[in-house]
Amino acid sequence: MGSLIVTILAGALIGWIASMIMKTNASMGAIANIICGIIGAFIGGMLSRYLPGSSSGSASFNFMDIVFGVVGACIVIAIYKAITGRQAV
Repeated sequence: MGSLIVTILAGALIGWIASMIMKTNASMGAIANIICGIIGAFIGGMLSRYLPGSSSGSASFNFMDIVFGVVGACIVIAIYKAITGRQAV
């Protein structure tokens, strides 16, 4: 149960930061930020495994996990904007 709460909170933080970077914060709600953040963290984790020196497979949580999560969430927002044709507000 505790890991679910941490996942939701980390997803909310990551999604919020990505929505600020992509200038979609005004059009995204809290649930969309959380979903975008969780999916983005998954994508960011997949991307980080291909970089040298990454800590893939480790159970620890560090600052680079947040950075890769934000990059992944920005990718998710960019794909969503490309599919729906929505512009930044």
